[in-house]
Amino acid sequence: MTASAPRQPRLGLPHLGDGVGLRDPHCAHLMATPPEQWGVDWFEVISENYIGHHGWAAHVLERVAAHRPVVMHGVSLSIGSAEPLDLSYLDQLAALAERVKPAWISDHLCWTGIAGFNTHDLLPMPLSETSLAHVVGRIGEVQDRLGRLIVLENPSSYLQFRADQMPEWEYIARMAEESGCGLLLDVNNVWVSSVNHGFDPVAYIEAIPADHVVQIHVAGPTDCLTHFMDTHDSPVRDEVWALYRLAQERTGGVSTLLEWDSNIPAWPDLLGELGKAKAVREGWLPAAEAA
Repeated sequence: MTASAPRQPRLGLPHLGDGVGLRDPHCAHLMATPPEQWGVDWFEVISENYIGHHGWAAHVLERVAAHRPVVMHGVSLSIGSAEPLDLSYLDQLAALAERVKPAWISDHLCWTGIAGFNTHDLLPMPLSETSLAHVVGRIGEVQDRLGRLIVLENPSSYLQFRADQMPEWEYIARMAEESGCGLLLDVNNVWVSSVNHGFDPVAYIEAIPADHVVQIHVAGPTDCLTHFMDTHDSPVRDEVWALYRLAQERTGGVSTLLEWDSNIPAWPDLLGELGKAKAVREGWLPAAEAA
């Protein structure tokens, strides 16, 4: 499988094509199947699953990284926390990167805990001038420590702060432009948050600086009746594919990653869902837009 978009690097990072997350249910298949038959261009791995690990999963990752580009995607950077950066974690991240040689390292625009307690949740940022300056400064510290550019993702959100001073898309645009970081634009998260908070997802994507976007996530959410949740456990919604097409048109083509972390389908079904990304780029109209 190859991506149809032009593979032009941006921010010094390559266009990888269409990829999936490396997950346990598929490891046996990948180990038993010749790499030329895998059917994907690249893989994304959860950084924390491999830090300090040298067992079976690390062996699978070693084989995958020998045949495909890999991106490290973390959930513990806590770039927005009021606590000092965890330098030990950053050093472990750098050590893993030395082993894996990832195309880039990404994480989320969020905070994950306080007073040494990790909630294991991607908690939303107050969208204020103070927090923006704080995050921009910490991005610089992280990039200096790792010796590389960091890529940050917009998470889904389920509440907003009364202290917010700007919309999320303005916050993210300014963060990228002031820090020089890359952006991982999760169009499913944009759609989920737009439903939960009542904003226009198209306006959000059009406001993001396209020249900072190096990757796009697509995934399937869960309808909880009063809100949607970003659960990565179902096919991508038509509304999200429509936003994906807009994002790819604005960027001129960047790497795509299909997230599927629960109720994970068999490998051929996963590839079938991933194949829709190419179909959208080539003109397929999702039903939600075609209606």
